[in-house]
Amino acid sequence: MLARFASTNYDDIAAGVDGVAASGDARAPAVLEALAAGRLIAAPGGTVAIKTEAGGFVDAATGAALTEAPAGGKPIRVNNRVRRAIDAAMGSLTLLAPDPAKRLDAAAAVFKSRDDKALPALEAALARETDPAVKQAFLEARAAIILAKGGSDDAMLPAIDTVAARGDQEVRALLSGIPSPSPAVAAAAEAAIGRIDTRLAIWNGVQSLYYGLSLGSVLLIAAIGLAITFGVMGVINMAHGEIVMLGAYTTFLVQEAFRSYAPNLFDYSLAVALPLAFLVAALAGVAIERGIIRFLYGRPLETLLATFGLSLILQQAVRTAFGPSNREVGNPAWMSGAFDLGGLTLTWNRLWIVVFALLVFAALMLVLRYTALGLQMRAVTQNRRMAAAMGIRTSRVDMLTFGIGSGVAGIAGVALSQIDNVSPNLGQGYIIDSFMVVVFGGVGNLWGTLVGALTLGVANKLLEPWAGAVLGKIAILVGIILFIQRKPRGLFPLKGRAVES
Repeated sequence: MLARFASTNYDDIAAGVDGVAASGDARAPAVLEALAAGRLIAAPGGTVAIKTEAGGFVDAATGAALTEAPAGGKPIRVNNRVRRAIDAAMGSLTLLAPDPAKRLDAAAAVFKSRDDKALPALEAALARETDPAVKQAFLEARAAIILAKGGSDDAMLPAIDTVAARGDQEVRALLSGIPSPSPAVAAAAEAAIGRIDTRLAIWNGVQSLYYGLSLGSVLLIAAIGLAITFGVMGVINMAHGEIVMLGAYTTFLVQEAFRSYAPNLFDYSLAVALPLAFLVAALAGVAIERGIIRFLYGRPLETLLATFGLSLILQQAVRTAFGPSNREVGNPAWMSGAFDLGGLTLTWNRLWIVVFALLVFAALMLVLRYTALGLQMRAVTQNRRMAAAMGIRTSRVDMLTFGIGSGVAGIAGVALSQIDNVSPNLGQGYIIDSFMVVVFGGVGNLWGTLVGALTLGVANKLLEPWAGAVLGKIAILVGIILFIQRKPRGLFPLKGRAVES
């Protein structure tokens, strides 16, 4: 069997794979895994060796350690046909594994390969299986083999019903490629494909809705700091995106420190980056308010121009310090990967950002409602002159408000660093959308910011499949313009004599 691996003919190599799998030898999985990984070496004399991951060599036939690679030995090359044979063989070898997860993987491999040589092993495993989920996977794998090789209507029709319950794209492709189906089988397959298409359309809609909520959460954390400063101070801060960028670069510096001095604690890097990013951004915000904006109150055009110029300065400063290219910011283990829920594929980083955005929103609501500073901020927002007459130091409130809004923008940068490129232009991608969210929801109203962000995010993702990304965004912009014509103060306008005057 192993001698076939020395051939340069891929048919002989595939036959060797089948022979090794059928042998029942305990070393068969290791041989096939080495072949798939390119670590199986064949010598001209027929000797076949496995190169271990540590760099040593083992005789594939006996398992004995070798002092060196066989003379003239070369790695065995494989093509797609051989890879399919390996997948099918590995599936049949692990169908009786003690671990249910391995049996599920084996069933998936057999379903994908649809190799009828695995059918006897699959039937034996099916007779012994007690786990309902694994048994269903075995039934689907057997049905896939039956449909791929063809047969009588009595075998094909139940097989169609079995795989149709799975209802994914792979099943649809399987049903579309049934060889020479009878009229009854063709009708059953067409009906099953129709049900699958309906199910996939529903799940695609739900997936788009989730993507919209995910985008809305990103817009929320990018806009929520702007909603505070814009609402309380009436300042059009065009440097808000660069404050977000400072938070992202703070995350980069923290992760670089962890990589250099405590790589085993990397998963805790975001816990350190969050307060540091808030502090750095808040101090930058206080400096901007004290150094520039406090001299320009009541002059919105000048504040717009001044903060726009400041945004260019901050971009160039970061570009000079860190370079123009993207910086690597990694995901901790608990934010990496994805999982399936029904027909949805959910990535952990996006899901955590949704949770994080809601937590930031809740924290800000608590600050505004239950702290003295929050009460003063609300008073200044509703009627600045009356608040000043009541003894509130409005200049101090402005400074702290700008600092808090900038600090929130900084922690937004921490979140955005997990899903976007960290570069000097990071903030430019969110500043326009942030202003749209704030104006649409209602200036200074956090509930309006929440509803506006989620509404725009969902609308954007629902429009993309039909209109495309660019036209979809244009349609949303036109819709906001028309909406503002009808309700100039947004969805949730603030209440108060000064606000309503």
